[in-house]
Amino acid sequence: MNFIFATVHVKDLDVSVKFYEEIAGMKVIRRFSAGPSGEIAFLSGEEGAQIELICNKGETPEKSAGNPSLGLASEDLDASMEFMKEKGVEITAGPFQPNPKTRFFFIKDPDGTALEIIEQK
Repeated sequence: MNFIFATVHVKDLDVSVKFYEEIAGMKVIRRFSAGPSGEIAFLSGEEGAQIELICNKGETPEKSAGNPSLGLASEDLDASMEFMKEKGVEITAGPFQPNPKTRFFFIKDPDGTALEIIEQK
């Protein structure tokens, strides 16, 4: 089996698409209606894994402490942290360095989904 996408439920698809495009550097690869009150967008980065954003108008997505984080690769963690600060995105935890080759920090998307920005050398 091959991992192809993760699903994130969002309140406002336009806000979330803008965040993932401008902050995570992803691109919309397809966007379509999902019934009378729903819309779905798939976004992808350079490596091909995708995020599926689902918006059902009038519904607030539930979040819990058990939700997983999504990992986004960074070639330069310090530059990524500076970029987040410039864009007004709060770094919610970190940076951490569990070993000499790995460093990471966390941010949240507009709906509170944790995103781990990770540099691996």
